[in-house]
Parts: sequence; structure tokens; C-alpha cells
Amino acid sequence: MPAIPERRERERAHRHELIITAARELAEAEGWEAVTTRRLADRVEYSQPVLYSHFDGKEAIVSAVALDGFIELAAHLRRARLAAPESGHALRAVCRAYLEFATERPALHQAMFVLPTDLKFASAETPPPLRACFAEFVSCFRPDSERRELFAEVTWSAVHGMAVLSDSGRISPHGQQERLDFLITQIAGAPLGPTGR
Repeated sequence: MPAIPERRERERAHRHELIITAARELAEAEGWEAVTTRRLADRVEYSQPVLYSHFDGKEAIVSAVALDGFIELAAHLRRARLAAPESGHALRAVCRAYLEFATERPALHQAMFVLPTDLKFASAETPPPLRACFAEFVSCFRPDSERRELFAEVTWSAVHGMAVLSDSGRISPHGQQERLDFLITQIAGAPLGPTGR
């Protein structure tokens, strides 16, 4: 028979995940402005004090959702890179996968990149899932290139800009393929990896 502390820890972990899932579902259905501790408490059928025993507030909940999103994004980008059918096509596949992810999961993408979180980017404290996402872009460039991280950073920045501007209606979503083609053409002189594998 499991010890009581172990059972309580499992129950706590389950509640934690339940709150994250509820926040994400509510945000996808109604937007992040609809995600309040009161609505989450009603949705998961726990009191607000129970929610606050897991998270300090909305920013902490958004941070947890964002971290889950980076885990998903890293796996999505990796699958795309590894499935690139021909030499040098990994970068296009990764960029397209990023745009698909942002389009298909707008609230999750907002949590990851637009809303305030306590996640650290580009620092020694950057969580592994964030590093894994960046590594997928870096892997599209040859290992012997001294500037592969710079190429990856600029590429991700450009694709991210396309996603955010399209989502906010600043640019038409219908031109994404043409923009992506233009970006890849401009980067064609970069040290692209042989297969992305």
C-alpha cells in the first residue's frame, strides 16, 4: 500500500496538470482575458485557495502553459526536420512547422511568446524545452559553420514575426507561403545542413 505522502504528491501533481489543461482549453476557446482564477476554480472544481497553493497567480499559470507549449513545439519541429525528404530541405520544413503550430494553437503561442511569463530566454537559466526548440533551428545549418546560431536566430525571428503579424491581422495570412519562400531563398547562401538529420 503506497504511503500517504506519495499519494498526496500524486494528487497534487494531478491537480497541477488539471489547472494547466483547463487554462489552456479556456484560453483556446475564449482568449486569455477569459482565464481568471475564479473561472479556473469553477472549471476544475477546486477552490481559489487551492489554485493559489499551486500557482501565485495568472502569470504563473501562463508560464506553466507556455512551458508545456515549448515541449510540444520542440517535438513538432523535430518531427518536421527529421521528415525533410531531400538535402537542405530541413530549414523549410522547420519554418513551415513553426508557422503551422502558431496558426493551429494561437492561444498557446500567445502564452509562449506574447504574454508576460517568468520564463528566461537566451540566458543560463533558459529551461531545456526552450533550448530544444532553438536547437531544431540550429540543426538545420551545418555543424562546421561558426555562425549557425546567428543564422538560426535570424531565421526564427523572421518566422516568428510572420506568425505574430499574421495572427494580429497586421499582414494577410494568405501570403505566408510566399513569405516563407522568399525567406528561404534569401537564406539559401547560408551554410544549410546536408539533410537536417
